[in-house]
Amino acid sequence: MAAEAQGAQLVQIVALLGAGVVAVPIFRRLGLGSVLGYFAAGLVIGPFGLGLFTDPENILHVAEFGVIMLLFIIGLEMQPSRLWSLRGQIFGLGIAHVAACAVLLMLAGMYIFDFDARAAFVAGAGFVLSSTAAVTQMLEERGELAAPEGQKAFAILLLEDLAIVPLLALVAFMAPRAPDANAASQLAQAGYAVAAIVGIVIAGRFLLNPMFQLLAAARAREVMTAAALLVVLGAALVMDVGGMSMAMGAFLAGVLLSESSFRHQLEADIEPFRGLLLGLFFLAVGMSLDLAVVARAWPLILAITLVFIAMSGIGTYAVARIFKTPHRAALVRTTMFAQGGEFAFVLYGAALTAGIFAPERAAILNAAVIISMAVAPLSALIVRRMMPPEAPSLDGLETPDELNAHVLIIGFGRFGQVASQGLLSRGFDISIIEIDVEMIRAASDFGFLVHYGDGTRLDILHASGAGRADAVLVCVDNREASNRIVELMQSEFPLTKLYVRAWDRGHAIHLIHRNVDFQIRDTFESALTMGRRVLEGLGVPEEEAHEICREVRRRDDERLDLQVAGGIYAGQDLMLGNAPRPGPLTAPRRPGRVVGEAPQPDIT
Repeated sequence: MAAEAQGAQLVQIVALLGAGVVAVPIFRRLGLGSVLGYFAAGLVIGPFGLGLFTDPENILHVAEFGVIMLLFIIGLEMQPSRLWSLRGQIFGLGIAHVAACAVLLMLAGMYIFDFDARAAFVAGAGFVLSSTAAVTQMLEERGELAAPEGQKAFAILLLEDLAIVPLLALVAFMAPRAPDANAASQLAQAGYAVAAIVGIVIAGRFLLNPMFQLLAAARAREVMTAAALLVVLGAALVMDVGGMSMAMGAFLAGVLLSESSFRHQLEADIEPFRGLLLGLFFLAVGMSLDLAVVARAWPLILAITLVFIAMSGIGTYAVARIFKTPHRAALVRTTMFAQGGEFAFVLYGAALTAGIFAPERAAILNAAVIISMAVAPLSALIVRRMMPPEAPSLDGLETPDELNAHVLIIGFGRFGQVASQGLLSRGFDISIIEIDVEMIRAASDFGFLVHYGDGTRLDILHASGAGRADAVLVCVDNREASNRIVELMQSEFPLTKLYVRAWDRGHAIHLIHRNVDFQIRDTFESALTMGRRVLEGLGVPEEEAHEICREVRRRDDERLDLQVAGGIYAGQDLMLGNAPRPGPLTAPRRPGRVVGEAPQPDIT
């Protein structure tokens, strides 16, 4: 019997791991995120799917430790200095966003779906907590996380992450009390809670750092990991004894250690446990989703989903416009934030445990959140594609107007900036055009006058003085744009010398066929210099290292000539090529071919 029980448990463990391993990559590949993958996997193996698990509540209780560890890691990221630097956006824009959306959602719950006040508040507050993972992923995929609008979105997410702690405390406070609970017992409970918080603060300020210093001196990695788990679970236990949220205790411990020199070590030790247990939590939520309730109440679920998305979207857009966000950016933010998130399940689970939600209502709201999370990436994509391209703001920027200089530089990123230094030091007059507005503003902070202009447009090239310049440097980091500029220049200004940054070897061969005056791959010389430095670091004499690099450059130049003559372009083996290869490194230098000397050590 014992062997059979162990075998059944092993089957369940394998099913849990296998379901996550299979579902999560598929859902991430579809752009739906790992959270929905865990939900779907939980549904398949749960009591309403294959029936491998009949009591998901037991798994949910264990998996709640994943939420506790998540709150600890969030606390580690909340250094007081970081919070202070973002205080305006976090506590201004973030609070306004959460408050406005929560009020609208609560009113919708009360007056549209006839929830009582407590249930409406929790339902609305949970839906406000958008999926941090989903929104951050969308921002990263678009390259907007470091942009001003991305920073505002991040500030809102940060406030939402912070909001889960007081919301969990409020849910515990709103839980129905026993009829015989008197004022004295409630006062005693409040005293226990205050004592728990004070105890964690004192321990965090005066005990944790010395403890970790002693353990670090012992150089026992497994003990450090055990200590990290002890801090998280110990803080959760203290808060639980005090009658408050275990997650809040873990969060407090994280904040108190956020300025510690052991912060990164703690995060690295906790992260594997956090990821596994949080995945297990979402699997258990998926198992707990009662498909019979969903099938029976699908019209109500659909109505709640649509109304909550609409109310959250109205609140998000209104707050964005009040804070002077342009219409387009406000609309994009609305599509990203009009959804529930991971913390909604945490909050709804706490409300179910506290008796604020009935099991059927929790299942309905969980289903609504899942649908909203699935719809959000798709709606954001549709809205972005339907909107016309945004014209960049040119406030405070110069546009080219009959410029006249010895040299015109098109593109002033990291390549163009370095290329301009020698010209400036020699006293040549240069004009610069760039299409990246943020780059122009950043360059102006260092005294550069960079004009806004798209070098792929012939009228901009005329206004920029391309026909009057002695040389034009094409330093853009886009292959298609570079080819278009070269085509226009050779067609309209064939006598102007053209120096072009090549994207890769295939692009360099294309430019050679176009007969530009000079082309260079933007990583070749820097990589060669690094290789020479490595040789010297490994004990090769300096002169021999220089000679080896000169030979590598000669061989590469020879190979390039062979590939150009053979008509080899991008898409083939361009580094080694299919063309005949030159001899070994000891092969003599070809007569009549001038090869540049190796760069000096201080040249980048």
